[in-house]
Amino acid sequence: MHYELLVGLRYFRAKRRNHFISFISLISMAGIALGVAALIVVLSVMNGFQKEVRARILGVAAHVQVLGQDNKLSDWQGVAAETLKHPRVRGAAPFVQAQGLLSIGDQVRGVLVRGVLPAEEDKVADIGAHMKAGKLESLQAGEFGIVLGADLARFLRVLVGDKVVLISPQGNVTPAGFMPRLKQFTVVGIFEVGMFEYDSGLALMHLEDAQALYQHGTAVSGVRLKLDDLFTAREVAQDLRPILGPGVVVTDWSRSHANYFRAVEIEKRMMSIILTLIVAVAAFNIVSTLVMLVTDKQADIAILRTLGAAPGSIIKIFMVQGTLIGVIGTVAGVVGGVVLGWNIDIVVPFIERLLGFKILAKDVYYISDLPSDVHLADVTVIATVSLVLSFLATLYPSWRASRVNPAEALRYE
Repeated sequence: MHYELLVGLRYFRAKRRNHFISFISLISMAGIALGVAALIVVLSVMNGFQKEVRARILGVAAHVQVLGQDNKLSDWQGVAAETLKHPRVRGAAPFVQAQGLLSIGDQVRGVLVRGVLPAEEDKVADIGAHMKAGKLESLQAGEFGIVLGADLARFLRVLVGDKVVLISPQGNVTPAGFMPRLKQFTVVGIFEVGMFEYDSGLALMHLEDAQALYQHGTAVSGVRLKLDDLFTAREVAQDLRPILGPGVVVTDWSRSHANYFRAVEIEKRMMSIILTLIVAVAAFNIVSTLVMLVTDKQADIAILRTLGAAPGSIIKIFMVQGTLIGVIGTVAGVVGGVVLGWNIDIVVPFIERLLGFKILAKDVYYISDLPSDVHLADVTVIATVSLVLSFLATLYPSWRASRVNPAEALRYE
């Protein structure tokens, strides 16, 4: 073992005459540990929220959509059969999608209407698992039933069994002018997926009823696909485009919700930068620690120089001590952050009981529990950045130690 490492370790372990230096060293280690742990926990919680929201969005939206030109796809059975040949496609279901107005009494609300086959819809979406009243299977062809989002039902003040009027923008030209098509539907179910966009603006009906109302004949708007891995949606869409030909448009969820997920990524990146500053402040406390230590150890440095130690060796000795502070703080922070991130569902309820309030109230937030998803890549990057900052903080004090003049340092000893 090189003597620089031995001396550096001895300096780190030794009881110092100046206890204030030891105190600053502990504060530096604690600051780095706290910053690293906070960064890991915050990013894990943001990953958890992103995962939860993505799951809720994709519980209603499709991983991949194959759309017909002019919102009409004639041979949807053939398209569905062709897409199911792809090894990553696990389910396919047709749909008709259009705009409409729902009316009851003096209440009117614009909605996105989606015609589905209940038996096939369960293969690509999880709406059936989020039914608050009624069943998705209650949608029967020719009975003109409708399933509404929970917020939409509350706005219209309707329950299962109530009648609503759907006004379609497609209509007929009469001597009196253009007349929109109106059809009365019976509410047969209410769902709540936890996403305001869908709970307040989506209405489901049977595929054949939607085809009749919007005059699609036997055509549909497109086919929705579910994959075994949602993160391969872009690659699957690229694979399907040449297979299905130029008559269709293939899109994936990363495009249809690109703005939302891009905003989440930017927010996560900015939060990382802000919290990294905490680690940087703690890491640069090492500078003050080592500068004071160099001043305290000038006589020792001078003796080492007179014994033949090169300036580079002096630099290494103090770099060892400063780096050890960073390593210990980083390891403690990583362990604490990972353990807290894995047990956030236990820690948060304990804090809520201790303080007597709910952090995410159910009547305010759609996600009432604090989710957490610890990513190894995030932990690795955070630990690496912390170690690099700690190492950089040792350079100036170590260089200053190497510049100590032995004659000046020993003059008054």
